[in-house]
Amino acid sequence: MTKLIIQIPCYNKEESLRITLTALPRQLPGVDIIEWLIINDGSQDRTVEVAKEYGVDHIVSLAKEFMAGLEASLKAGADIIVNTDADNQYCADDIPYLIQPIILHQPEIVVEERPIWKTKHFSYSKKLLQKLGSWAVRIASNTNVPDAPSGFRAFSLEAAIQLNVFNAYTYTLETIIQGGQKGIKITSIPIRTNSVLRPSRLVRSTPSYVLRSLFTILRIFLLYKPLRFFLMLGSVPFSFGLISGIRWLFFFFSGYEKTMVPTLIGATILVLVGFQLWILGLIADLMAANRRIMDEIQVRMRRQDCKN
Repeated sequence: MTKLIIQIPCYNKEESLRITLTALPRQLPGVDIIEWLIINDGSQDRTVEVAKEYGVDHIVSLAKEFMAGLEASLKAGADIIVNTDADNQYCADDIPYLIQPIILHQPEIVVEERPIWKTKHFSYSKKLLQKLGSWAVRIASNTNVPDAPSGFRAFSLEAAIQLNVFNAYTYTLETIIQGGQKGIKITSIPIRTNSVLRPSRLVRSTPSYVLRSLFTILRIFLLYKPLRFFLMLGSVPFSFGLISGIRWLFFFFSGYEKTMVPTLIGATILVLVGFQLWILGLIADLMAANRRIMDEIQVRMRRQDCKN
């Protein structure tokens, strides 16, 4: 028996949720059971009542939207999890194409690729930033996902068990980077989108979203590659300090009249700063090793919960 759970994060989506739920499937080829799960993020309107009226199977009321839905889906026995939007931005008729690679046991995560350049409600700057952000995620994750910010995606049971998102705001980027760093197979397929029903609550302004996304990419890179990051960062002041020190030695042994003490002090400080950053990298790498052990324990606990 293959169970698909479609999870939908919601905040005050009373009107658009009706349209979204009406479009969602209850039967699909290759899937025996389809259930709907709503993650209510403190809605003030009738979002929960609408969900009940339309026969939603699971309603989770927690603030950490994505992970709350993932945990609830795992406990409900999901084999495949689809994450979509309550604004009906994504075309529900494309869900079969989204889950087909997972049914065939190929990739573990499938991410929708929106037609960014053909999307009329996206400004040119937003389209450009979307592409730039996706490129940065591909570099950080070592994957080939062309539309990283897309929220319409499918997860296999094994992928869902291994993910642990820290920031619900940019979970779209974080799941790809985590998946890539953990060796989870990720693919992308082109899918249609619907017209916009209401402005995004997540993206209040493009610059703020870009800054938070860049911070997330940097933070995840620090979590998984701390030694590499601090080695590269420490190499900058260390190199400048080393060059300044060699320069001071050259003038010192050449019998230069001025002692150039400030140059020597500056070189010493730069070398020490670089060395300290390398030490921080070693400490962070040890902490990362401990975190990987904790992640493995969490994965085993989730697998045990799924068996029960």
